[in-house]
Amino acid sequence: MTLKKIHIILIALLFAVVAFFVFKLTQDAPDNTATKESVSAATQAKAALTVTTVRPMRSMMHQSISANGSISPWQEALIGAEVNGLLLNQVFVNVGDPVKRGQVLAEFSTSTIGADIAQANANLAEAKANAIEAAGNASRARSIQDTGALSTQQIEQLVALETSTKARVAAAEATLQSHQLKLKQTKVLAPDSGVISARAATVGAVASPGQELFRLIRQGRLEWRAELTSSDISAIKQGIVANITVPDGSKVTGKVRMVSPMVDAQTRNAMVYVDLPIKSQIKAGMFARGSFELGEKEAITLPASALVLRDGFAYVMQIDQQSRIKQLKVQAGSRVDDQVEIIGLEDLMNSEFVATGGAFLSDGDIVSVLTKNAPVLNK
Repeated sequence: MTLKKIHIILIALLFAVVAFFVFKLTQDAPDNTATKESVSAATQAKAALTVTTVRPMRSMMHQSISANGSISPWQEALIGAEVNGLLLNQVFVNVGDPVKRGQVLAEFSTSTIGADIAQANANLAEAKANAIEAAGNASRARSIQDTGALSTQQIEQLVALETSTKARVAAAEATLQSHQLKLKQTKVLAPDSGVISARAATVGAVASPGQELFRLIRQGRLEWRAELTSSDISAIKQGIVANITVPDGSKVTGKVRMVSPMVDAQTRNAMVYVDLPIKSQIKAGMFARGSFELGEKEAITLPASALVLRDGFAYVMQIDQQSRIKQLKVQAGSRVDDQVEIIGLEDLMNSEFVATGGAFLSDGDIVSVLTKNAPVLNK
């Protein structure tokens, strides 16, 4: 082998070694673009959801308390029979009829009482006659008691007879008055103006004392008896306006007449009595829903979409500095349009909360926050 061929072979080997090292350096050098894409992909993989945020705000909220209850008579009078053993001759009213105070509702037979009154008048006349005779005899006896014509015993007997005959007159008068009262009681009168709500009186029936004949809604007044919880009852005052919806969908406005002084030991609810206007579509016994209007107040609010309901409780999703979710249990209050009062956020006015989609997140999740007003790229 010549020297020239040896030089050519060495030069070729040198180029091969240089080429090998260049290739290795190229393979081992970091690719910045690939690294950035890899980091970005890792970050996106960690984010559970891309969300927008919202902060609490102070708003004027219309405050009201909702309740359910029944419509009942303000007062219901029970009208019964006062006589005994008399036949009911006539009934003049029926259920739903309006009546006036003192109006005759029904009438019993008076034939038996008429005979009793006639006999009582005769007994009274006889007693008065006997009393007149006894008074005359006693007067004459007193005038001659000093002459000795009558003994002391005889005079005392005549005076005693005068007294007893006066007593018989009084008894006869009382008997007559009793029969006259029974005659008056044969007419069943309305104790107050109102509306007949029930009728048990039947023509031909024989009444017994205290037997119910009619029921009367006094003055036609109805009231809504709403049940409120112990926590809400303290906000209800006399005179507060209540808006009530009856089953046919019509609206009625009433005012609180009275708040019950007691809370039911079983249900822990209290009764509120609301006076209702007299309207034909309102009937006693109806079930109605309503709300008590308490005016306006300043409240901390969030959009309704930021509220998450789980297991019967309300939550909001707070986002911390590391874009991690912190689930907060809150109490929701009044709602106006899309804003809900959130009780308990006074110290978190500057915090960020998930605006929508919180139901898909859990405590500790990492989210990607979408910057407001960021440009949207068309895909």
